[in-house]
Amino acid sequence: MLRYLVGADDLLHSRFALSPGFELASLLRVLDRIDRGRPEQPVARLRPAFERLRRTDPAVRALLALHHSRGGAGFVAPPPTRGALQTIDDDLAAVRAAPLDVARSEIAASLAARPPADPSVREILDVPDVTARLAEALRRAWDALLAPDWPHLRAICERDIVYRSGLLARHGWAAALDGLHRRVRWHDGAIEVTRMRDTTVTAGGTGMTFIPSVFVWPGLAAHTDDPWPRCIIYPARGIAEWWTGNPARPSAALEELIGRSRARILVALREPASTTQLARSIGVPTGSVGDHLRALRRAGLLDAARAGRSVLYRRTPLGDLLVGD
Repeated sequence: MLRYLVGADDLLHSRFALSPGFELASLLRVLDRIDRGRPEQPVARLRPAFERLRRTDPAVRALLALHHSRGGAGFVAPPPTRGALQTIDDDLAAVRAAPLDVARSEIAASLAARPPADPSVREILDVPDVTARLAEALRRAWDALLAPDWPHLRAICERDIVYRSGLLARHGWAAALDGLHRRVRWHDGAIEVTRMRDTTVTAGGTGMTFIPSVFVWPGLAAHTDDPWPRCIIYPARGIAEWWTGNPARPSAALEELIGRSRARILVALREPASTTQLARSIGVPTGSVGDHLRALRRAGLLDAARAGRSVLYRRTPLGDLLVGD
């Protein structure tokens, strides 16, 4: 069991973040069939584009060679540095800036764990500007595979951050970790993660980083060593519905009562969300979502509160009653 020892200072300094680079690395593992325990249902449509990249792009094949069943080269999926504002451009800049000796060491370890049969892979990984070449390959993979869906998937993760960070700030560790994952719990002054190697790590007053993820589902990941912070990467709330193809839908009666778009918005507001997040998650123009939110609020089905720069909408008890939650 992995145990993170945390104190009062760690509670104050803990943060939530996004990691587009980790998401891309995890998606590539799914498509490359390295992580065999996960279904492909929502990403199967990406397989033709993935196979085309793998067939025609030696640098992408080199990138894939750095993943193996026990992990992979860490420098191609760097830790986030900008919290919930992290972008793929931030991650690619970090890949380019990775120290060459670190990159070479991690490349060697990955190739030892999964020796490549393709000689073009070693040619790419031996070039002097290997970090730049791999960053370019990551960009091509991102643009071909993940970029079109990222606004929607990012909105899911952002909503999770709003929900979890609110629990952490108001109620502490136990509330924030409740339901995070079946293998994570708060116990006796520590965050415990089961089915991981027995070790105890002290956060040391610098706090924990929590990263909601799309492609880590149904498992989770944890970091204890530099350069990553003390970190748990867990499935974002609602992402199981995306993976299994069973999203929450409004009932026919609710659609008949308030209209299809407003019913979809009301159901989607299981967790607080901004107008932009809702628009991304349900695929409706932002202006239309704003009009529907105002109508639902006037009807007493929603209320709103400011969180930083955003206004977050949430269902009232009457809204919950109508949805049936």
